[in-house]
Amino acid sequence: MTDMATLVPDPLEEVAPPRGRHGAVAWAVWLARRLGLAVLTLWLVSILVFLATAALGDPVRAILGRDYNSNPGRVAQLEEQLNADAGVVERYFDWLGGLFTGDLGTSLSNGQPVSELISGSVLNSAVLVLLAAAVMIPLAFIVAIVSVHYRRRRPDTVIQTILLAMAGLPEFVIGVLLIALFATTVFHVLPAVTISSPTGHPWDNPEAMVLPTLTLVLWVAPYVSRILRSSLLEVIDSDYVELARLKGIPERVVMRKHALLNAIVPGIQVIALQLAFLAGGVVIVETLFAYPGVGLLLVDSVRNHDVPMVQALSMIIASVYVVVNLIADLLSIMLTPRARTAISS
Repeated sequence: MTDMATLVPDPLEEVAPPRGRHGAVAWAVWLARRLGLAVLTLWLVSILVFLATAALGDPVRAILGRDYNSNPGRVAQLEEQLNADAGVVERYFDWLGGLFTGDLGTSLSNGQPVSELISGSVLNSAVLVLLAAAVMIPLAFIVAIVSVHYRRRRPDTVIQTILLAMAGLPEFVIGVLLIALFATTVFHVLPAVTISSPTGHPWDNPEAMVLPTLTLVLWVAPYVSRILRSSLLEVIDSDYVELARLKGIPERVVMRKHALLNAIVPGIQVIALQLAFLAGGVVIVETLFAYPGVGLLLVDSVRNHDVPMVQALSMIIASVYVVVNLIADLLSIMLTPRARTAISS
């Protein structure tokens, strides 16, 4: 006799698409949506950057100063270079089209292409930020784990007091304190400024990288450590961690395999936000230590009224913010089973 189960088709098999294909499509849709939001954000930023630089007044008059009335040839040259006779909308779309094609314009200070002038500075800043992140992330996790291990005891109180005090210090204050401690009459073991040759890089002299890197680390690590500590405390008090302890699993294994892995997702968001802050914070730190990066170049460009350089550097910093947050969102979803299921379903 034929089994009735073989005669009645499973409705899920007829309605539900193949899991792999459905999940891939869902992930593609999610990624396309996030990329679309990223592009929209950068477009809005481009409008703000262009309008902000346009609102500063006549850049030609600002560049020439007293020579504006006595040098009509230079005035005509700069007006042609900036397309000053065109309307704001036309100039914006010309500049936007250049961004899409990789043409960032020509520097008003020395007449060289902007892309050639900023390539070395972008590399120097990227190395500084990555080096600070490589030190900051393990340090923040170690401090958070130690603080959780001694929670509600004196070491935890001391650690949290120090972190709270450091979190309230701006980056330039931390930098000045480090210079006073390690580069003046106190110890005088490190250089106070970064000196590199025009054809070299700051890391050719590793000692010159210590103070800028340490400033960035001490600026962002306290906040990350406090957030990670809060996440770890919430996970440690959960039921599944208590169950792991009742099974006799050693505390270090509980912390590494159960607590830390589940607390890392909020940490990724915080670390991504702090890395984005690092991209903006390098402006002050690089100026303080004369580090030849994007920040120092941006300050010099603003001082020289070099509008194409300011616009290009501002868009680079904004792009770093958007890309870092996009990567953080992707990692958070990949490390969270519930979020992966929600996208794939």
